[in-house]
Amino acid sequence: MTITESALATAVTRLRAAGCVFAEDEAAVLRSVAGDDDALADLVSRRAQGEPLEQVAGYADFCGLHVRLRKGVFVPRVRSELLVRVAVAEQPDVLVDLCCGSGALGIAVKSQKPDVDLYAADIDPVAVECARDNGVLHAYQGDLYSPLPAALRHRVDVILANVPYVATAHIPLLPSEARDHEPRAALDGGGDGLDVFRRVAEDAASWLAPDGVLLSEITEAQEQPARQALAERGLDGDVIYDDDLEARVIRARKRE
Repeated sequence: MTITESALATAVTRLRAAGCVFAEDEAAVLRSVAGDDDALADLVSRRAQGEPLEQVAGYADFCGLHVRLRKGVFVPRVRSELLVRVAVAEQPDVLVDLCCGSGALGIAVKSQKPDVDLYAADIDPVAVECARDNGVLHAYQGDLYSPLPAALRHRVDVILANVPYVATAHIPLLPSEARDHEPRAALDGGGDGLDVFRRVAEDAASWLAPDGVLLSEITEAQEQPARQALAERGLDGDVIYDDDLEARVIRARKRE
């Protein structure tokens, strides 16, 4: 089956009316995954109702990879490429992707360091299945470290923890695509956005190898409280910036 030009033109019109700035580009993406005119119309309807384009299309482009997505799973952001870059620079042999969502961060690291032993965990069973869709063989469902094999303790070179870090009061200010179509648990980080980060930091030392690092994404306003949270848990932290991506990564190591 093929998509007719009239169906494509209708798709562009509907997307533009729904406020999609790049209606032509989005219609082309949806056309590439639709089998026929009816399927395209259904996809356009979902997008016009505010569902993220990546979830509608079933994939996201991230770090040069085609990351498969399931409906309701957190969409990887371009700014998270900084996390991947910092993780790769650590040259890990063992990497854990906590709050893994689709598994995008972990597989992006593995694409650049194929010999890394990759483990992932997420509290959302749909996200875990999505990570498995993307080739994460060791993906576990559960709260933070709890489902990980005990044999990993004191052996992990990099913990990638892209935890929810939006302050609860700021959730209503998010774009509707995120606010209405992504899991609240993947966004809401509590009062100052660092509740889950603190829980990750609490047990990090018992999982990290002697020279291992914990990496997490934060905002500018969270730099000092995040450093303080690490210090209270026996970890030293520094912050890495990328102005082009508008991204900040806090990197923590065990205190010597």
